[in-house]
Amino acid sequence: MTSAREELTGEIQQRLIRFIAEVVLYNHAVSAKVGLGASDSQFMTLLQTYGPLTPRQLAEYTGLTSGTVTGVIDRLESHGFVTRRPDPRDRRKVVVTPSLEAIQEKLVPLYADQGERMHAVLASRSVEELKTISAFLGDSVTEATS
Repeated sequence: MTSAREELTGEIQQRLIRFIAEVVLYNHAVSAKVGLGASDSQFMTLLQTYGPLTPRQLAEYTGLTSGTVTGVIDRLESHGFVTRRPDPRDRRKVVVTPSLEAIQEKLVPLYADQGERMHAVLASRSVEELKTISAFLGDSVTEATS
């Protein structure tokens, strides 16, 4: 016999799995609309979250090979989503920087419906519920090391 807590925990886990799947599929659809591959949008997320990164850091965060990372960066650059610039701390390295203008112009409109839906869901929650959700999500993600 399972307890109410175990049932609720299982329900949360299943809903979280479904949420993740929906987000991934939505990101794949958006990527396809702008001519990018499935993993390309994940690079954009990393760059928007952590700021400019070296190709080596992108490889470490994603677990992809340097060759694959180079291919993704090439695609993103050809679509104007990123630029490669010399690393100001070590000019032997390059830093991949997101193009905020291209993101605003090409990607933001494609995420508008999703953003509005999330805003509506969060607007229906109390401040205490939002604190709990925020804490749960904060505890659920792995902090990347750079």
